[in-house]
Amino acid sequence: MRNAGWMERLSMGPLILLVTSLCTVTALTCEGQCGQQLQACSCHATCSSLGTCCTDYRQFCLVVSPYSGTMFGGTDFVVLNATFPLDSTVICRYRPTQWQNETRLQSLLAAWVPKVRQTLCVAGRFNGDVYTAGYVDVEGRAHCISPLLYETGFVPFEISMDDGVTFNRTGMWLSVHSGKLEAEFKVALGNATQWQYYGTAGVGGCLSLSWKPWQIRADTVNIELWAYRETGEPYSVSWASEWKYLYSLGKGLPNNGSFSFVPKPAESPFSEWELGAVRVSAGSYPDGTRDVHAAWSEDHALAWHLGDAFRQDSVAWATAKCLAWDMLESRLPNFLNETLDCPCTLAQARADTGRFHTDYGCDIEKGSVCTYHPGSVHCVRAIQASPKYAAGQQCCYDATGSQVLTADSIGGSTPDRGHDWGSPPYRRPPRVPGASHWLYDVLSFYYCCLWSDNCQYYFKHRPSSDCRTYRAPKAGVAFGDPHFVTFDGISYTFNGQGEYYLVRAASKGLTIQGRTERVKMENGTLAKAAMLSAVSMQEKTSDIIEVRLASQRDHLQLLRNQQVLSFAEQSWMDLSGVFVFSPIPQNITVMFPSGAGVEARGRGGALAVTVLLPEEFSGDTLGLLGQMNGDPADDLVASDGQVLPPDQNSPEDLFSFGAGWQIENETSLFTYDSPYLLDTYCFAPKHNPDFVPAFSVPEDPSDPLYAQMSALCSGEGFPLCRFDTLAARSLDMGNATREAFLAHVSVVEDLRPVVSCGWLGPPSNGRKAGTQYLQGATVNFACDPDYVLSGSPERTCQADGHWSGDPTHCVRDNILGIVLGSVIGSIALVTLIATIVSHSKKQQRY
Repeated sequence: MRNAGWMERLSMGPLILLVTSLCTVTALTCEGQCGQQLQACSCHATCSSLGTCCTDYRQFCLVVSPYSGTMFGGTDFVVLNATFPLDSTVICRYRPTQWQNETRLQSLLAAWVPKVRQTLCVAGRFNGDVYTAGYVDVEGRAHCISPLLYETGFVPFEISMDDGVTFNRTGMWLSVHSGKLEAEFKVALGNATQWQYYGTAGVGGCLSLSWKPWQIRADTVNIELWAYRETGEPYSVSWASEWKYLYSLGKGLPNNGSFSFVPKPAESPFSEWELGAVRVSAGSYPDGTRDVHAAWSEDHALAWHLGDAFRQDSVAWATAKCLAWDMLESRLPNFLNETLDCPCTLAQARADTGRFHTDYGCDIEKGSVCTYHPGSVHCVRAIQASPKYAAGQQCCYDATGSQVLTADSIGGSTPDRGHDWGSPPYRRPPRVPGASHWLYDVLSFYYCCLWSDNCQYYFKHRPSSDCRTYRAPKAGVAFGDPHFVTFDGISYTFNGQGEYYLVRAASKGLTIQGRTERVKMENGTLAKAAMLSAVSMQEKTSDIIEVRLASQRDHLQLLRNQQVLSFAEQSWMDLSGVFVFSPIPQNITVMFPSGAGVEARGRGGALAVTVLLPEEFSGDTLGLLGQMNGDPADDLVASDGQVLPPDQNSPEDLFSFGAGWQIENETSLFTYDSPYLLDTYCFAPKHNPDFVPAFSVPEDPSDPLYAQMSALCSGEGFPLCRFDTLAARSLDMGNATREAFLAHVSVVEDLRPVVSCGWLGPPSNGRKAGTQYLQGATVNFACDPDYVLSGSPERTCQADGHWSGDPTHCVRDNILGIVLGSVIGSIALVTLIATIVSHSKKQQRY
């Protein structure tokens, strides 16, 4: 069977159906069949590399460029590899998670061909869908305009070329948070501080903005203000969100890439809108036309637009707003109890990549100013919104790596009522990405802290988490000729060839599978060694994510549900039930709602994979990365439930143990999109019984590699480095193994549990020195003039999580004298009474 032609085996029915989840149908066209395996050809994403596509595959299963753009809409994208009649009427339909009511759609359709409106409404297709008008260019290529969306992530879209009668061409569009969009695709606001404080004391003048002229394919442009608000009772069915056109700042202006203006105070009702964005669109469109080719600024506080009352006395205006917000927050549900606690140190925050990610507004690697967190050098955000209220968590750290708390500094960590990155199903507040966070967490900071001096109100409702309940995740790793370090720290080598379970956590629905292949030496022959080449994963019903080595050395390729995704335009992607991040081609991080994180790195021609699991996974993991429960003695649980003692196993025993964790075609999450993968992994045993690796490698001083290997492989982890260098005959691979091992040691050290005693405040009428609260930290106290310190002047955080000494108080010195006099007098009185009683008893004896 292994010698049979792979194309013939594509029609083998049940096996391929289980492996690739495709349906076999008799049609020979991809119209309405995208993602399916047909009888004689394929409309599945793998058909391109397999050479099995139906002839009209690209006419109906669309690839577009660009594939992403701001969630505000306006991106003009073109369908690649397909041509259409020039006189086609193009209508583009998007299917977001949630959308506005049908009123907006019907009003939009009213401007189009009556036949289109009738067809769509009769079919009931307007419910939850969004439509934009497209066009065909002079080269016969179809274009769509992305709509204003209230969500991020991949949104399915369909195209009709026949006046909306049929929507039979399908694709995916990536909607991106405005803060995560690359700068070259946005309108830039010049002098951010001036925009931020415009109208406050001493700040005025001319505002400027700029854009790339190529962003708008037109000779003239309109400059418009769009604004956002949320209406209705919070946390009720009436709570609704709205982006709306307010007015134009300029019309029919030359598309030269810049614009400046002196803003005037807005009149009511426009002045009631406090959050918005500037849109630059082609000058040929009427004012406020939705979903047309345009570029947008980021959303921002509209200080420059606010009414006369703000200009006349910004402090009084902001104070009134701050007090009103304080009253509103007091009535809203308390979300703080369900937010994730902050990591205690910057090292923990950067290492816990399954649950926390860099806040793009305060990034130490990019030299961010940290505008909203002065004194901090780096902030992270909890990746997932809280379960009930969709709240967020932000954690900030200073140059020493210590957490900054709002009780000590205006630049401290703050939780968020609205998660900045939003949360499915998005549309309903406070889940709208960016905008909800601005309304409930950022504008209030402007009211209370930036435009007035009332931060005490803000921090009363947004106190920092002080990390006392934070529990660092455990890390397991696979690298090199695969070497494994389990979650509880057991190291071993299993170098079989096949596809295996790295992690299987049944109660959490998490599955992580690894694929290994033979190592190819520099002379082209195969070594008696294996390496990790791909990892595939899924949590519950999330998208299936696969990361594998690409053709370019150490570069990685990402697949979502068996389709290759490109990071050429975006480094972060919101997917269904999972997030992915790739800052460079050699690194990809995958993050699941449970807090599980998977870091894949291309190293020395092999794949190194680190899996991070929070403590909720304790006792629930099986597979090659072991049973995570804090007990190394039972880490190596075989697939039959038997436990292998970690210190009593030969390499052969470990090889047998690893082979038992092979997956099956029915449970495989991998993609088989080449003849090599089909023959080697799909139609072959999942563990190759014919491959026996080298369990040991002799070291010969006369070996040409020996001297270089000895110099390279020194220090911690050197046995693994030496083994891989000789087994693969490659210093490059040996060095990659050494680096991967040291990186894992560093991660484990960064995630080392630390003890926090919690925030310790200054006494009333006194002060403190010290803002660190971890084990060993000391806080000193002193009192103001005319006050005397009572209690401990110095307190140290102890290993049991408690502060040493007694609570500190500051009391007036005359009061202290009175108190001490009273105490001394009381003691003297008690002594006198005791003496009298004693003397009386003696007299009675005589």
